[in-house]
Amino acid sequence: MNTKSRKSFFLLTPATAVVLIFLCVPLAMLFRFSFNQFVPGEFMVSAFTLENYSRLIFDTYYGSALLTTVGMAVGVTVICLIMAFPIAMAITKTPARYKSLFILLVFLPLFVSSAVRAAGWIVALGQNGLVNYALLSMGVIETPLTIMYTGVAVFLGTLSINLPFAVLTLQSVLEGIDHGAEDAASNLGAKPFEVWRLVTLPLAMPGVLAAGVLCFILTMNAYATPVLLGGPQFRMMAPIVASEVLEQSNWPAGAAVSFALMAATLLLTGIINGYLARRYSYGS
Repeated sequence: MNTKSRKSFFLLTPATAVVLIFLCVPLAMLFRFSFNQFVPGEFMVSAFTLENYSRLIFDTYYGSALLTTVGMAVGVTVICLIMAFPIAMAITKTPARYKSLFILLVFLPLFVSSAVRAAGWIVALGQNGLVNYALLSMGVIETPLTIMYTGVAVFLGTLSINLPFAVLTLQSVLEGIDHGAEDAASNLGAKPFEVWRLVTLPLAMPGVLAAGVLCFILTMNAYATPVLLGGPQFRMMAPIVASEVLEQSNWPAGAAVSFALMAATLLLTGIINGYLARRYSYGS
């Protein structure tokens, strides 16, 4: 091992040790818990059973929750990218003296916790909330809409949480694009949409992938927003994990659901990322 390799090894050792001790070891213990047996009144009995995982496969309660979670994650990710791209482009083209102000405005929602933002959505989407009041005042509806404790409320709340992350990710990538290519395409007769589709979007694709993966992972693992805005009848995977562990003290089932959620997140993220990367690489 040469001097450079030894130096890299010693620099990486502390961070690697921290990850192993505080992340990998607890995850390994939780994975072992997922094979134990839950006995009411005895908390957890050491065993090696696949019962907890078989319930995830054959119990429609968990299957429907997983489908709801995946559908929510895909929908939020798509809409988030559609909304974030023009905002990020506008910030990129803003004069330097105003750019910091707009970036700060994007940052501001991140200073507030998810629970506080969910409380704001409760005020806005309730039966007597701002949305129903505005629609009733304009004569669009005759009776208040039921928006709270539905998938729509969870979708809006999750979208508002993920949007700043997507905007900031895309903005940082768009800043590094050489806009001379866009000017060249315009000079050759390309229309604005063609310039965006043929030049800007391909160059910004790494940022689109990064923002999409981030939004997808955040939504797949969302907890506070589904609980506060979706209510007890709206089921997503992260609240189910908390319910199994905190309310029913069923650690084996909670551990199994946790790893099923982790596996689904990693698998779907890899599939989406791989598909988009191949499409981008081959230009098809």
